[in-house]
Amino acid sequence: MEEVRVFPLACVVQKYAWGKVGLSSEVAKLVLGGDPLAVIEDDRPYAELWMGAHPKGDALIKDNRISQRTLGQWIADYPGCLGSKVKDTFHGQLPFLFKVLSVNTALSIQAHPNRELAARLHAQFPEHYPDSNHKPEMAIALTPFEGLCGFRPVEEIIGFLKSVPEFHALVGNEAAEELQSSVGDPGRLALALKKCFTRMMNCEKKVFVDQLNMLVKRVSEEGAAGKDTSGSNGELLLRLHSQFPGDIGCFAIYFLNRVILQPGEAMFLGANEPHAYLYGDCIECMACSDNTVRAGLTPKFIDVNTLCEMLSYSPAPASAKIFPSVQDPSDPCVFLYDPPVPDFSVMRIQVPGSVKQYTVAPVDCAGILLVVQGEATATAAGGLSDMALRRGSVLFISANEGVALHITSPSGMTLFRACCLL
Repeated sequence: MEEVRVFPLACVVQKYAWGKVGLSSEVAKLVLGGDPLAVIEDDRPYAELWMGAHPKGDALIKDNRISQRTLGQWIADYPGCLGSKVKDTFHGQLPFLFKVLSVNTALSIQAHPNRELAARLHAQFPEHYPDSNHKPEMAIALTPFEGLCGFRPVEEIIGFLKSVPEFHALVGNEAAEELQSSVGDPGRLALALKKCFTRMMNCEKKVFVDQLNMLVKRVSEEGAAGKDTSGSNGELLLRLHSQFPGDIGCFAIYFLNRVILQPGEAMFLGANEPHAYLYGDCIECMACSDNTVRAGLTPKFIDVNTLCEMLSYSPAPASAKIFPSVQDPSDPCVFLYDPPVPDFSVMRIQVPGSVKQYTVAPVDCAGILLVVQGEATATAAGGLSDMALRRGSVLFISANEGVALHITSPSGMTLFRACCLL
């Protein structure tokens, strides 16, 4: 069956509590689009759609020429489908997991380790860090997407230390003064910022809960009186406190940039980058790993000391966290998001309504193609004679295979393709 090289996938839905409910979720809409007979439960969260061969959510192949088999099983039997470079570099494994996320409540203050730290954490605490791989991620907005990412410019942090006394109380006078005096000296600044953040994150629970309650009370009263609470980041504070009352992560908003991505904009989350997803729908691609170091806004295991030690204390504005796409000079429909890691790249393919015949070009690595908008009939030398594609359809495309699309929707198509461009 090795001649079967392009086939549709039935992907795995993860119904985590933080996900959007019912058809408010892009995940649910894509599931229903891909299978009109699917039953969408109005009261259940549809948080993630997993498209890949991850052992916790291995996609099922939907091809009547192939008996019940998962993508992971297929790759194990036919590793050549990955392409020779990917097969050799990643030991016959698909190196990425492609996802859609629909976020309703915050997903933890977290960071991901580099390979060296991942191996050490896995060896010491395998119950919390289940593998030795790194876990870089990229999020590409489908709807306006809100997150926290990286440390704010130090002037903004100092401004909050002055305007939010409850925040200042957790950091302390000594660390706050050290931060202010280090401005202009990058080496001292990173150390001072680390000291401030670590002091806050390690604060005694009773102390930070009391300060948080005081802050929430003050901001609520100011808001009720019609006062501007933006100096305390009031709207976001109250929202996070309603989701995670009494959680130290509520104070992280004074350290970390609030980033709002518009559809098509992306952020890349490399090793040691502090971040949290707050709200919205996105495409996500990540290296195949489950290693996440968390320290707030989560019911899961938290590891404050590891997080504080590992982070990159490099202040930068929110605008610097938007990762650019580059238009393919040989195909104006393709916009490439190519992060500085070997594990994955993502293409956004935007075919205008005026184009009725389009070819998804072959590349020398396997890929996964998701239809976000539009309809077409697809044909491929290594696939079924005709494959009907619509919103929510997912195809696995082996290395060096192209797919011809006969587009039937008047407004064109929007597709995302994850691959590994070594």
